[in-house]
Amino acid sequence: MHLFLKAVMIFCLTIVIVIALALIGDIIQDRQSYRAQAIDDIAANVGESQTFAGPVLVLPYVETRRVVETDTSGKSTTKFIRTDKQQIVFPSQLHIEGELPVGVRMRGMHAVRVFDWKGAANASFETHLAPNDDNVSREFSQPWLSVEFSDPRGLQGVPKLAVNGVPQKVRPGAGFRAGNGIHALLKTPKAGDAIAFSTTLAIDLRGTQSFSFLPIGDDNQVDLKSAWDAPKFVGASPEQDPVAKGFSAHWRVSALSTNVQDDYADGKPLSQRMPLLESTTIETEVPGRISVTFIDPVNVYSSTARAIKYGVLFVAVTFAGFFLFECLKRVAIHPIQYLLVGFAIAIFYLLLLSMSEHFSFGQSYLCAAIACVGLITWYLTAVLQGWKAALGFTALLSALYGVLYGLLVSEDNALIMGSALLFVLLAAIMTLTRKVDWYAISKPSGGFKGLFNGQSEARK
Repeated sequence: MHLFLKAVMIFCLTIVIVIALALIGDIIQDRQSYRAQAIDDIAANVGESQTFAGPVLVLPYVETRRVVETDTSGKSTTKFIRTDKQQIVFPSQLHIEGELPVGVRMRGMHAVRVFDWKGAANASFETHLAPNDDNVSREFSQPWLSVEFSDPRGLQGVPKLAVNGVPQKVRPGAGFRAGNGIHALLKTPKAGDAIAFSTTLAIDLRGTQSFSFLPIGDDNQVDLKSAWDAPKFVGASPEQDPVAKGFSAHWRVSALSTNVQDDYADGKPLSQRMPLLESTTIETEVPGRISVTFIDPVNVYSSTARAIKYGVLFVAVTFAGFFLFECLKRVAIHPIQYLLVGFAIAIFYLLLLSMSEHFSFGQSYLCAAIACVGLITWYLTAVLQGWKAALGFTALLSALYGVLYGLLVSEDNALIMGSALLFVLLAAIMTLTRKVDWYAISKPSGGFKGLFNGQSEARK
């Protein structure tokens, strides 16, 4: 019974440490919100994450349809129904290219990646307008070329747009819907005309953290280069040329493999995007988007939040080790000593968070682990009455911190590593206790009194 009461006490102490870990988790969320504010401040001056789409040809027209209606008496009446419509023509060939230099803007301690796309979009258009007939006629008004991008605050200078080599005057806005971008008016065609021309666009567009494009043509070729060493590609995976630094990526996408054209014609304008705080997340409100993100591969806040999820395991393993030590080595450990060691484990995560804001995550993890393991080792030399037992716990904690770091940096292998760790710990506990007579230990009159009596009495 006394053994059961001891176990209940240890469980209650574990709950106290879990509450402390939860409070540290709240601090992580607060720090994440501060970083989000820093990103918003920079994006207000530079531009949000950018999505580029275009150019497309928009042909507005009025359709007049001749309809003959017959009433019940057999009398026929001819009506003309006029409807405002527009025809969207996508490029038959679209080639997007350019350099993506990446820089850093600082807000306090927070570094935000900023890119500057110095690019070009060359397109070819071919279409044949339907001719008029006796029942349907179409009267076209002035068409325009439309180019959309998410945030016009990132536009540097005036884009240069040419049609068949002739420069065009660009105007703000997407033109045919309430979207951000530019457009240029073209010559008014007539029904039945065959339209064929090519366009060139030179543009300088800045943004933060992520650059995306829509493969909006029938045949799309995209070539992007950057000196950024850790890109994350979302959407279609590119082919990459081997380069000494950065990346040289190439996409070849057909309209037959996506629904981008239909989604673009029926969808909403490209929206301004929220900052990407996680390297593994990206918005998908525009189907078919292909993106390159410029976020540090190790996000200190997400990594620390993942690490703290294993805090309960660390505390449980340590407390279980103390409990077994009491049973097997006949040394009493007071609940206060359990609690202090548990708080030392919790403080590790606070140290990791604070140091990783100033140093690399690996360096911060190493320093925090050494500090906490060293403190616990020094304390346990007195609690466990010797260096030998203290070093045993030190080896256990060091192994746990080593495995935890492996879990944090290896997302693909996290599950198998975590399950293997739990299996090994359970096997070790079962091996150490397979010959323990728990009934004898639980009796007040026999076994080890330190489990339920004072520490001073056990050490007489």
